[in-house]
Formats: sequence, C-alpha cells, structure tokens
Amino acid sequence: MASTEVLKVRVPPDTKQIVRTLAQQQQLTESALLMRLVETMLQTSGAIRTTTFDPLEPVVRGARLYVRLRLEDHVLLRERAASRGMAAATYASILLRTHLRGVAVLPERELVDLKRSVGELGAIGRNLNQLARVANQTGRVTGPSVQDLHALLRACTALRDHIKALINSNTASWNTGHAAASR
Repeated sequence: MASTEVLKVRVPPDTKQIVRTLAQQQQLTESALLMRLVETMLQTSGAIRTTTFDPLEPVVRGARLYVRLRLEDHVLLRERAASRGMAAATYASILLRTHLRGVAVLPERELVDLKRSVGELGAIGRNLNQLARVANQTGRVTGPSVQDLHALLRACTALRDHIKALINSNTASWNTGHAAASR
C-alpha cells in the first residue's frame, strides 16, 4: 500500500532531539520511526488489526539493488574501493554481505595475497629451521644466537598459523554464502 497522505505535528526542540536520537539508535529515519509509532498505536487501540505487507518477491541470482548515497559517502566508497583495486559496487557488495551475515569476507585479491604470504612465511620458517639445525649440530652460530633463531621460528610459525586460520575462516564463510546464494 503506497503512503500518499501526510500527518503534521509541531513539537518542542527537546522532543525533536529525542525523536532524532531514537531514530538513529534504530537506524531509521525520523519519518520511518514516526510511522512505526503511528502503526503501533493504531494496532494497540484496535483501530486496525495488523499491517499487511505485500509478499516478498523471490530474489534471483545477480539481482540489482540501487542505493542513493550522499556525495561525500560516494567519494569515500570510490576511494576505498580503488585502494583495494576493485569496483565501488563490488566493494559495497562485500561490505553489505559482511554486515548482513556477520562474517569477515576478504576480497579475492587480498585472499590471494594472504595465501602467498603464508607460503613465504613457510619458506622463512624452513630456512630458520635449517639455520637452527646447523647451529645445534655444530654448536657455532655466526649471526643470531640459537635462542634468537628458535624465537624467530616460533614467531613465524605462529604468524603462519594465524594467517592460515584467517584464510580458512574466510574460505568457509565465502563458501557458505555462495551455497546459500545458489539455492
């Protein structure tokens, strides 16, 4: 049902501020908050039974959503997307998905970079392990001490494991989203 009529009311500035604050807390516009209040009052008074909504149409894969942004928000969106080497729409899509599903999804390029970093950390760890093995066998170290090498090896291993966990978490959340979207 399309809303075509307007209700007007004048309120003191402090009331207006309270309504503005409540609307922001609910992530609504002031108008949407007032509409909810009016509907709730009408329902509780018995003047109307319930608000009926048109059933949602099924969403098809690749469906488009159009959003209006303030000029300054649009500039920020484009800048942040460009810094990640992606289109603004793709970046916005990732942000929405992350927010709606409560999962941290990395853009594909960043995920590839993380995977490459894990490989490089593994190589560093293997090299440090070889140095530590030689130091343990010969008892002589030129450069870092045996304890330093062991500490570096532990740090690299921990960092590698942490990045692997991020990748696995990201991959699982991405696969869950794709499975849900293809249903």
